[in-house]
Amino acid sequence: MRPLPEVPSAAAPTDGEQAGAALVEHYPRLVRLGYLVLPPSLGSHRRVLKAHALAQRCLLFGRRTGAAAGGGLPVPRGPGGAAAVDPSYALARRQVLRAALAAGRRARLPSLLPLVWGLRLFPHSGGSDGLALENALSALSGPGRAAHALRGLEGLTDAEARRVLADAGVADPYAALAQAAGVPVPHALLGSPEFDPCSLQARPPDLLRRRRHAKAALTAVAALLVCGALLGLPGHGWGRGAVSGPRDGRETAAEQALDPGRLSRVSATFWQRSPRTDFTSWPTRGSRTGDARLLRRALRVWARPDGAVRSSATPGTPVGPPMGAPQLLYAGEVDRVTVVLFHDGLRVVRYAEPRDGGRGEGVALDFARVDGADRATAAALIVARGGDRIRYLTAPWVSSVSVRDLLAPDAGRRPLPRRADGVTAALTSPATARDCRAWEAIEVRDGPAARLMADLGELVPARLTSGPPSAPHDVAGWAERDSWARTACLLPAVRSRGVRSVNSWQYAEQLLPEGGGSARWLCTRAETWRGTGSRVLAQFQAPSAPAVATGGPPGAVAARAEDSPACGMRAPRVLAGVLWKSQGGRWYVLAAGSEQFASLTASGGVEARSDSRLLAVPARAGDRARLNGTLADGSRVGALR
Repeated sequence: MRPLPEVPSAAAPTDGEQAGAALVEHYPRLVRLGYLVLPPSLGSHRRVLKAHALAQRCLLFGRRTGAAAGGGLPVPRGPGGAAAVDPSYALARRQVLRAALAAGRRARLPSLLPLVWGLRLFPHSGGSDGLALENALSALSGPGRAAHALRGLEGLTDAEARRVLADAGVADPYAALAQAAGVPVPHALLGSPEFDPCSLQARPPDLLRRRRHAKAALTAVAALLVCGALLGLPGHGWGRGAVSGPRDGRETAAEQALDPGRLSRVSATFWQRSPRTDFTSWPTRGSRTGDARLLRRALRVWARPDGAVRSSATPGTPVGPPMGAPQLLYAGEVDRVTVVLFHDGLRVVRYAEPRDGGRGEGVALDFARVDGADRATAAALIVARGGDRIRYLTAPWVSSVSVRDLLAPDAGRRPLPRRADGVTAALTSPATARDCRAWEAIEVRDGPAARLMADLGELVPARLTSGPPSAPHDVAGWAERDSWARTACLLPAVRSRGVRSVNSWQYAEQLLPEGGGSARWLCTRAETWRGTGSRVLAQFQAPSAPAVATGGPPGAVAARAEDSPACGMRAPRVLAGVLWKSQGGRWYVLAAGSEQFASLTASGGVEARSDSRLLAVPARAGDRARLNGTLADGSRVGALR
């Protein structure tokens, strides 16, 4: 429920010496800013050292940037022509924010300098207000903490803070400011000694624990030396004299997995009588299934890939070697590569090499998690990918394959030919497209069922469905295809996330003010193979222009969430809202909840109440409202976020 994001202003280049001088002058302020933005989960000691490391690293960056830029762009000016902010300090502040936000997004190795041994450092303790602020900051995201610090410590307005946040790489500055607005503690506390990483107290660490760790480290080093000596013995272990083949019948399970003769092979008709209809019942297919050298090469690369192998894996997929003999799904030639597909019960693994069979550049190894697959989700795999073209390998129970352009719901489907081994003809992949002018998905026929599957940049295509979370079903009929026509261009938001299926559910329809037509509210949920990492998007689809018969522009994302139960089996409900501008130029706050909602309220920038699950109230450009709803059982639920 936010206006369009503002375009960040580019930071003016500054001289390296000026940047260094600004950093020295404002060093305590920059360190305090980094300390406030870094995640509190690091602990006070690590946050203090990290904040100093970030600020000191900015000095080197400022010198390099100033030397490379050399000047040439004017310094940003404020009202009346005066300099709005010292550009050297602005540059250093931006770098500290970027580094602090990056440190919160992913784990990093500890900074080499500054380094403290045998002591624990932390700022001076304060009263209950400081503790309340620390707890409030812990509940915010990194961008939320940065927004609060820019407001309270730097004294920036909301517009200035949005520009600085966008320049520091924050994807959604409006959401960050909205989070910061919920902190009830006064801004003056940010300048107190409790949050000053330059005025510190020192205490000893846990001395008994350190002694135990030292003893454990000595024991581990001794054990490592003994194991290294044993592994280096000729004829055993992995020393120079080690043998890679069987030794006196004492093969391990891992060594057996490297033997092509032990691969599990399935007959062409097994799926018809198999108790399970998934990847375990796929037959072994391809023209190279009898090539032992190829299969041994693929298994060895899987077990011990070297640096020349290009490897990828979907999130949450282990990439280790097979623990036993895997199932061989396919081995054959596709276009200019030779492909081998394995299945080990948990993963599908794709090995690809140039058709000349060399082990030089071009060898690829891809992993995708597929545990819990069923007849619908095991209908196809992507066997080859080159540029923007892909080929599928279909399941034996698929009777025919066709192609549908999701953006053209009125267009018919076109047949997609298949070879005798189940490999389809090539088609354009939308996963790597720079724009969204077409989105080609495959429609696989399995008896009376017709299932849509889309490539999201991984080995396993995602199944597309429609309907409420309690009963999702395959996309069927013009209305559901028309809804997907305005949803497909949002699929890149879940690309390469290990997505198993994407369900799009129209949960409300709303008549717009001033005779603006009828808008649709949809909730799109992407489920993953690993169970976590689901993505939820609430969409607002305004009516298309009269000239557009079907489809139309993509829906506006009203709200999004990750790892949320909303729109799923556990919580089959959703509430979202947007700030909408009518054809007459007037603004309205629109909101809609699913059928479980009995009433809605808006507070904050707009005050309103509706005794139904739909709300439309006049507003002004840039207004922000906090939405809440009451369910039929009387419980209160907030909007998706």
